[in-house]
Amino acid sequence: MSTMNSPASPSRSRRAVALLATALVLAVGPLTTIGAQPASALDNGVAITPPMGWNTWNSFGCGISEQLIRTAADNLVSSGMKDAGYDTVIVDDCWFDPQRDAQGNIHGDPVRFPGGMKALGDYIHSKGLKFGIYEVPTDKTCAQRQTKNPYPGATGSQGHEQQDADSFAAWGVDYLKYDWCSPDKTLDQQVAAFSTMRDALHNTGRQIVYSINPNSFHADKTGATYDWSAVANMWRTTEDISADWDQAKTSNSYSMGVMDIVGYNGRLGSQAGPGHWNDPDMMEVGVGSLSDPVLARSHFSLWAQMASPLVAGNKLTTMTSDIKGVLTNHDVIAVDQDSLGRQARIVTDSDTQLLTVRELAGGDRSVTLTNTGASTATVSTTVAELGIAGAPSYTVKNLWTGASSSTTGALSASLASHETAMYRITPGGTISTVQAPPADGTYEIASATSPAQVIDDPNSSLENSKQLLTWDRNNNDNQRWILTANPDGTYAVKNKVSGKCFDIRGGSTAAGAAVIQYTCDSAKPNQKFALTPAGNNGYKLVAQSSGLAVTPSGSVKNSVLTQQPVATGQAWTLIRTS
Repeated sequence: MSTMNSPASPSRSRRAVALLATALVLAVGPLTTIGAQPASALDNGVAITPPMGWNTWNSFGCGISEQLIRTAADNLVSSGMKDAGYDTVIVDDCWFDPQRDAQGNIHGDPVRFPGGMKALGDYIHSKGLKFGIYEVPTDKTCAQRQTKNPYPGATGSQGHEQQDADSFAAWGVDYLKYDWCSPDKTLDQQVAAFSTMRDALHNTGRQIVYSINPNSFHADKTGATYDWSAVANMWRTTEDISADWDQAKTSNSYSMGVMDIVGYNGRLGSQAGPGHWNDPDMMEVGVGSLSDPVLARSHFSLWAQMASPLVAGNKLTTMTSDIKGVLTNHDVIAVDQDSLGRQARIVTDSDTQLLTVRELAGGDRSVTLTNTGASTATVSTTVAELGIAGAPSYTVKNLWTGASSSTTGALSASLASHETAMYRITPGGTISTVQAPPADGTYEIASATSPAQVIDDPNSSLENSKQLLTWDRNNNDNQRWILTANPDGTYAVKNKVSGKCFDIRGGSTAAGAAVIQYTCDSAKPNQKFALTPAGNNGYKLVAQSSGLAVTPSGSVKNSVLTQQPVATGQAWTLIRTS
């Protein structure tokens, strides 16, 4: 959290749809990071599936009290949400006494939490629930840093990490939300600060889910550019969510609608798995405009497809039956909680539809069909398009209606604007693992190891011999490439702006030769590229003339392209835009 503002949502733009094209791409390698690459994921025995719970912030902000939290715990149980998996009550910002005691210990606000935090934790535990709490690694919490209506004090954990961790353990805390709340410090300093609390929690001997947000008040949104899996169980990848379908944002800036967030979080799948999860922020199901059941179902479906932590933020005492039905849909929750822990990948995206597919344990797939247009439309696909062809027939369960049917390949739904249909598909035979070649069309070509980097025609150049490079994804046409299959099975790759094709300079067969754009000539072998499957729907772009693969010359970020041996060459994810 940073503030409680929720601007009104503008109409959905084609540029926002293009942003969503990256939304659910299953990345196949670790992110490029600044500083040292984490060697392995945090293994503290918790968050084996994405955490689920309820957080105070989206509906109450700083207006919290001991009684409000106790009532929320009661309602989680009585509403059936606890039975559905929402097992943690998370007390967000503003719970604390703004002054530490003479020994530097932190305490709950004595007026609003007169029984103290241990007593609150004991009450939550008595309901069969877990106790979550909020702190920051800097000097001030987000509320204390606000210039408008500031909450007094400076009670962050900076300099008190082990002391606070010991207090949390003594109170029975099971979940810590640790929020950066500062414009200062480098990424390396952030990593060090978050790691300090990780180690302090470990030292307590208590198993505590560790949830971090490195983005609040920080210009560099490091949640989407660094693999935090060795530091925390879950980490915020975007700015704060608002209760909007989308705000047509093309940058990771405050605040963001559901679709804006999906466009960032959904492409980071390589770092997610049991014990370590991308966090696209708390859900707004049942809050503001997302009280609309159609939008609420879409929001919930896409969060489940992304293997996201499911943390509700609605007012439980006034929850409608429709919203309760969304939040407690056991079939959709089962997808989110699937033991394989895979995020979905994008299948196709256009002005009117978005299709995603997710691999589940045991060979099933979950599929979403979303109408991204402004009016009712039929959204259709096939199991072949979804990449799961190979069985003679399939059982299809609609996860929102509960109805089951069978198909030999076709899947279709008539959907209202922004409505999502979600299915679980069970094959009646063996799934083919053969990766189909991509269809002719226009694509963004994203690095599979650093998905925010895509192949770019520098400055929309129209020049022959311009060396191509990777660059930060910006949704512009100079980052879109028209793939056309040649009769021999190779592809021509032409830029949408310049109209010029991928080319190996001079037809060189040497490693390190530049990849350039040049006037298209279908007879030239140095303009023909095989798309060699590299796993998880990634490809290597191999020049016919040399047998070498298109690869960044150095680190993936903002790097010119050369050709290198296939064994060490870059894998690319194709994101269809038309």
